Amino acid sequence: MLNQLRLDHANMARMLHVLQLKQKALVQGERPNFHLMREVVDYILSYMDSFAGPLERICVERLRTDAPEHTALTEKMAEDYRQLTPRLQQLSNDIDMILMDNVLPMDKFADDLREYLEAHRAYLRQEREALFPLMDKHFSEDDMEALRQSLPVGAEQSLERLQLAYPELYAELRGADVPNV
Repeated sequence: MLNQLRLDHANMARMLHVLQLKQKALVQGERPNFHLMREVVDYILSYMDSFAGPLERICVERLRTDAPEHTALTEKMAEDYRQLTPRLQQLSNDIDMILMDNVLPMDKFADDLREYLEAHRAYLRQEREALFPLMDKHFSEDDMEALRQSLPVGAEQSLERLQLAYPELYAELRGADVPNV
């Protein structure tokens, strides 16, 4: 299960990297592929809602019981994660406006996107450096199995669904490096 989480972490880093490339294009005055950006944002929102959100809640509750000395850290991480959703939803709304040819200041959109990327990457760093080691230390094999059983049906096949639902994004992700976050 922890290996699956690390794989999901790497895939999310790839998605953020794709968005970062589009953000850099915006800053340079280019017009990125907003349809591809729409696919990335839709996928991340769906992933956060159906997979990562429930997983975070389960981990925080379990660690609160098994490692109460880390409660402040896990609760802060959970709050940081919850704050990502409205930021990403605003970006989603802005992309919709752009795709409908409404006027939107591109410099503000690029700044909002950069701030979201920085916040999500900071969260991924905390996940890699703090949460995964805590899970590794405090979760037994039975805990991991219980965690796997509590996830939504098919959560582990999310990347396979991505390939079918978002072929252009999947093609770009296959060529993306796993950036250090």
